[in-house]
Amino acid sequence: MLRTSAADPAKVSDPSLIIYNAMRELGAHYIVSNGDQTDTIAQALVAGSEFRQALFTRSYEPDAPNYTPRIAGIVALRYSVPVGELSIIKRSPFGEGCDRAFFRYEQFAPGAGRCITTYMGDGDPLPSFEGEPYLVPIPGGDAAAVAQTFWNALNAENRVSLAAKFIEIKSKKTRIEIINQYAKQ
Repeated sequence: MLRTSAADPAKVSDPSLIIYNAMRELGAHYIVSNGDQTDTIAQALVAGSEFRQALFTRSYEPDAPNYTPRIAGIVALRYSVPVGELSIIKRSPFGEGCDRAFFRYEQFAPGAGRCITTYMGDGDPLPSFEGEPYLVPIPGGDAAAVAQTFWNALNAENRVSLAAKFIEIKSKKTRIEIINQYAKQ
């Protein structure tokens, strides 16, 4: 499990939006998200439900004016081939309802992955991610190399922390690499 923490606890007005389990492992399922929906997904799987159904119980974050989209992903290794799913739940441009998008991937290629982000650049309010998750190159090596590649690709003014997780398909061993600009050296 990977749990977030506040860089400056004195500035936190709603801990539920800042402090949460960002990654969880549940059997052959590997879950990641940008909020406490990680636990919602895990609880649904334990109850015999699925990724998509779990997220129909959730909404975007109540942090006006941005209304941060909730993004989540899961990789399931219980099948003969891995299956991956991504989702985004964001505020409708027409009111307080939700726009939901789900993407399922049943084929993977070495050195390539899918990426979904919370926002698409700067603005006031911040513009939510649009479209289908895009293909990204995943460099060979290890979790540290992947983390550093994506960290370097982020806008230095906006990046705070990043985690990369490697999962060995056969052994199911995992390794997480974290880069955090506020980490104590």
